[in-house]
Amino acid sequence: MITGAARRLGAATAQLFHQRGYRIIVHCNDSLQAAEQLILGMNRDRRNSALIVKANLTRDDEVAALAGQAVQAFGQVDVLINNASSFYPTPFGRVTSSAWHDLIDSNLRGAFFLSQSLAGSLRLRRGAIVNLIDIYAEQPLKNHPVYSIAKAGLRAMTRSLALELAPEVRVNGVAPGAILWPDQDEDADAAHQAIIDSVPLGRTGISDDIAEAVYFLATDASYITGEVIRVDGGRRLNL
Repeated sequence: MITGAARRLGAATAQLFHQRGYRIIVHCNDSLQAAEQLILGMNRDRRNSALIVKANLTRDDEVAALAGQAVQAFGQVDVLINNASSFYPTPFGRVTSSAWHDLIDSNLRGAFFLSQSLAGSLRLRRGAIVNLIDIYAEQPLKNHPVYSIAKAGLRAMTRSLALELAPEVRVNGVAPGAILWPDQDEDADAAHQAIIDSVPLGRTGISDDIAEAVYFLATDASYITGEVIRVDGGRRLNL
């Protein structure tokens, strides 16, 4: 199961896992139409190999229902990819309680309780959890303190659950760098160029760079747990 899988990095990751033989549970909240288009192509390629579950990860009852639906869908969950995320600025001094709860719940709290609810199935399958974190978990992004705090918490959660769920379940994370610009920020050319100039490899990455890292941690890294792989073109070296 991949949360927030209807678009962007989640969709790319879902497509890669599907191409390599996995049955896919696509979670979405608002992007139902995009999710329907995604699984249409998957089920065209391989019948009954993908389905959608819809839930708001900021609501406890919907997170619990999501976990139950995920297990019932194919009778098991082998891999949980916590990808869903909200991202927007929250300048310090003007942070509202609503924004705090939205960013913490969508980036961290929902992922924690979903992992807890699916732990039984994951243990039975000797499965894996991969969390999509961010380079800003280590180097906070100015004007985004709540988002940075939430992703730092997700990074800590990755290491904590690696201990709690061992030895049956491996828990790791991927921290993307400059891969896709936020939807609301697509015209900020000067800011984007400044970021690219700070990347030693001199370019942005692509969605498949993240999907491949997630796939590696979920399926091939049998002796890796509690780690976070930075996929950032070396940008951290200049932060």
